[in-house]
Amino acid sequence: MTKLIIAFIRPEKLEDVKKELEAIGVYPMTIVEVRGRGEQRGITLMYRGHPVRVDLIPKLQLEIIVEDDMVDKVIEAIVRGAYTGRPGDGRIIVLPVEKNIRIREEYEKLRTREQPPTP
Repeated sequence: MTKLIIAFIRPEKLEDVKKELEAIGVYPMTIVEVRGRGEQRGITLMYRGHPVRVDLIPKLQLEIIVEDDMVDKVIEAIVRGAYTGRPGDGRIIVLPVEKNIRIREEYEKLRTREQPPTP
């Protein structure tokens, strides 16, 4: 069975997470810039000496598709790379994947089926 791992991490931890994933042989991933908030409901930053409340915090969303036997290794790699020990380190979600279709390969199958056999 295949799983989709979705991880929300701090942007500054991306290179550390990528290094940990590469160390276990995981290279393919999708990275999306997102904004969100967790239990801390935003943060307060200092801007020109004044506190400014930031409600939605920039994060990166990583999407990685792996086989079942790699799920725990990928989770451990993400945790090792993303951990700071402060609130807002992120979250990891694991979902089942019903189908995982490579468009190029599926197109070739369709094209083969549509062409009549040669005599």
